[in-house]
Amino acid sequence: MKQDIHPDYHEITVVMTDGTEFKTRSTWGAPNDTMKLDIDPTSHPAWTGVHRLVDTGGQLAKFNKKFEDFGI
Repeated sequence: MKQDIHPDYHEITVVMTDGTEFKTRSTWGAPNDTMKLDIDPTSHPAWTGVHRLVDTGGQLAKFNKKFEDFGI
């Protein structure tokens, strides 16, 4: 394995949508950073069977405005 070409592998805290958290090792962020998830297995339709729309950045509103004349 080549030296000094791989990203730092460190421990981070992951916070799920329901507030539970766990520690894991990752190359994301800096040591002891916290990653807050928008979608995880407790809220994703593939695992829950419940579909809900998540509007991040107003993209859903922008889409609805663009196609409002189609009557969808």
